[in-house]
Amino acid sequence: MGRVTERRKVIRVRDGVVSTRPDTLVAEEPLEMRLNGKPLAITMRTPGDDFALAAGFLVSEGVLGAADELQNIAYCAGATVDGSNTYNIVDVRTAPGVVVPDITLERNVYTTSSCGLCGKASLDAVRTTARWTIDDTPPVRLEPALLAGLPDRLREAQRVFDRTGGLHAAALFDEDGELLDIREDVGRHNAVDKLVGRALQSGALPLSRAVLLVSGRASFELAQKAVMAGIPVLAAVSAPSSLAVDLAAETGLTLVGFLRGASMNVYAGEHRIALRATAAQG
Repeated sequence: MGRVTERRKVIRVRDGVVSTRPDTLVAEEPLEMRLNGKPLAITMRTPGDDFALAAGFLVSEGVLGAADELQNIAYCAGATVDGSNTYNIVDVRTAPGVVVPDITLERNVYTTSSCGLCGKASLDAVRTTARWTIDDTPPVRLEPALLAGLPDRLREAQRVFDRTGGLHAAALFDEDGELLDIREDVGRHNAVDKLVGRALQSGALPLSRAVLLVSGRASFELAQKAVMAGIPVLAAVSAPSSLAVDLAAETGLTLVGFLRGASMNVYAGEHRIALRATAAQG
């Protein structure tokens, strides 16, 4: 498709000098996801990797867990009055025999931050729908120095961000710090879905030896997506939410926040981090 960026005119003011120039912006368009022909959800996303995004979303909803459960994904033609294809509607078809749960209530419970339901209901919903427990045996073991170097690796691989400055990113690393995959999107939750969807399509789930790094903060929704994909370590360059920490503690997820330079906060799952405690001076 190639609609990742678009050009718009901007009035630029620099040191009192006014000029007009074109600016490169990240594209943002709605994507409607349908499941077996029925409307399921709409998300605002950066076009690209739409099929992976839809597949990853269904992993986080507990619908898909293996490549053979996915029959095909296709754009819906005739999406407009004149019959043209906008490439903004995808239909996911599950394989024959795959039981599709009623996920409407589950989504309202655990993926909508404004739903008004209690934290315990959200945690219970993830626990009852997760395909796998977090099972990295033996546990992934990470040196703090290895973790500290990952944000720079992420930033170096953000090709579209360099042109627009307007994208979030999510990346998967192995336990030795090697970059496995990276996706960018206007929504960091979409970037994670694209990663997980690609892993589903390649038969790589659960991602039981992977580290997920996200730009920005670690919300409950991102922690939920990590758990649903079997990922043992979630790291973020900014703060986690309280419910994300609760979910990590309950499921065994290692959650690292404020990963900046040589500093970081470990909120849960500290057994995977090779910490060498020293007495704080104060």
